[in-house]
Amino acid sequence: MKLQIPKNIDEITPYPPGKPIEELEREYGISGSIKLASNESPFGPSPTAVKAMHTALENLHRYPDGSCYYLIRALAAHLGVAAEHIVVGNGSNEIIEFLVKGFVKENDEVITSHPSFLMYQKFVQIRGGINHVVELKDMSHDLDAVAGLISADTRLIFLDNPNNPTGTLIPQNRLKSFLSQLPDHVVVVLDEAYIDFVDDDNSYDTLSLIDDVENRCPVVLLRTFSKAYGLAGLRIGFGLMCEPIAACLHKVRQPFNVNLVAQHGALAALGDKVFYQNTLSKTASGKRYLMQEVEKRGCKAYPSETNFFLIDVKGDATTLYETMLKRGVIVRSMKAYGFANFIRINVGTDQENNRFLQALEQALAECGYV
Repeated sequence: MKLQIPKNIDEITPYPPGKPIEELEREYGISGSIKLASNESPFGPSPTAVKAMHTALENLHRYPDGSCYYLIRALAAHLGVAAEHIVVGNGSNEIIEFLVKGFVKENDEVITSHPSFLMYQKFVQIRGGINHVVELKDMSHDLDAVAGLISADTRLIFLDNPNNPTGTLIPQNRLKSFLSQLPDHVVVVLDEAYIDFVDDDNSYDTLSLIDDVENRCPVVLLRTFSKAYGLAGLRIGFGLMCEPIAACLHKVRQPFNVNLVAQHGALAALGDKVFYQNTLSKTASGKRYLMQEVEKRGCKAYPSETNFFLIDVKGDATTLYETMLKRGVIVRSMKAYGFANFIRINVGTDQENNRFLQALEQALAECGYV
């Protein structure tokens, strides 16, 4: 068999998702594990959303609404934007794919940061585009370096804001200054997957950026139901953008790209404001508690505007990760991201948080780090 695979496809390294709990338990011969490695909400979805999804199951013999009519209008009312500015996807991840399909052809350039979400670069590689990757500076996007790479061939700039894995937020004045100096042929994509968790004192309006496109480059915002709404397993997210960009994305998206159950679940979750606010409150208090306790154990916890944060464990992160796995606690080693001594954890339930702290203390002692 002589497969003719294009070079740009053949050279792609598949995205490495976190291993599911079941696989790790089989591999390590353990049970009753907890997972704080994938930035998921430990508080689950709204019971109202679960009920709506159960009801939707009765109609699985029907195709979903290809326009996501009711969800889009609910989002528009919730956010105070026009429905025409919203595109819904199979996770916000799919909106990234739409943007690259719609705006990038072979040899066009796209600028991203490192570390950040790897799929930005992979979608560009699939299209035969050219990736320019800028290293973070002081754990934040180096906007001056990004601006310095822009050329006539630049089509997209992806900035996760807050950043994953550092949890840092671009200050409003820095973002405004950055956008003001860019040419209008470039589309800036702000991936706001964790925007719900930003502290009120540090949050600022980005929704107005999708309208004001006459005097500067266009901006697209990406948001998701995976994190604060606890619907990661449904794969549903959305993008906010000016109408011409939305029209372009509708041309490249598949019909019925968002399944029926996801649409009903997201619509119900959006309406359960009490559950949403409780999730944010418990996440914030859990993060404060974890950061304080981590510091008491001799590690350094880094401030974060998300539901996760980085921890300097004062030794090889992968060794600590493997040591904690044996205790049934799954964290994420940041060694592959360039932070050799860092792990990343998301906030868990109170019980999970305390189990993590106990396992961390034992693992640190076993490894001889602190």
